[in-house]
Amino acid sequence: MSDTNAIDPNVPPSGAGCVECDAAGGWWFHLRRCAQCGHVGCCDSSPAQHATAHWKATGHPLVRSFEPGEKWFWDYSADELFDSGPELTPPVSRPEDQPAPGPADRVPSDWARSLHR
Repeated sequence: MSDTNAIDPNVPPSGAGCVECDAAGGWWFHLRRCAQCGHVGCCDSSPAQHATAHWKATGHPLVRSFEPGEKWFWDYSADELFDSGPELTPPVSRPEDQPAPGPADRVPSDWARSLHR
C-alpha cells in the first residue's frame, strides 16, 4: 500500500450501511470502509458512489471492503488493489443478514438498471 499512515486500525466503522445513503433514504450495491476514519460509503457500482466521494472530499486514500468474507483494500491514490492488510476494529463487514443490495426495504425492483458499470 502506498500510504500505510492512512490506516487507523483502532477506528470503528461509522455504521452498518452507507452514511449518506442512510441519511437520504437511498440504497447501495456494496459497501466500502475508509481505513483512516471508518466512514462507510457505497461502492462505485452503487448509484451514489459515496466511498469515492469521501476520498475526493477528505483525501483518505484507502478503503477496505465492508462485505462479509472480503478482506481486500483499495488504494484510490495508486489505483491499486491489495488482497489483504492490517486487521481493523470490528465489525469488519455489514451484518450478514443485511442483503446486498441493501437495505432490503429501500432497494427498487429494477435496481440492476441503476448500477454503474
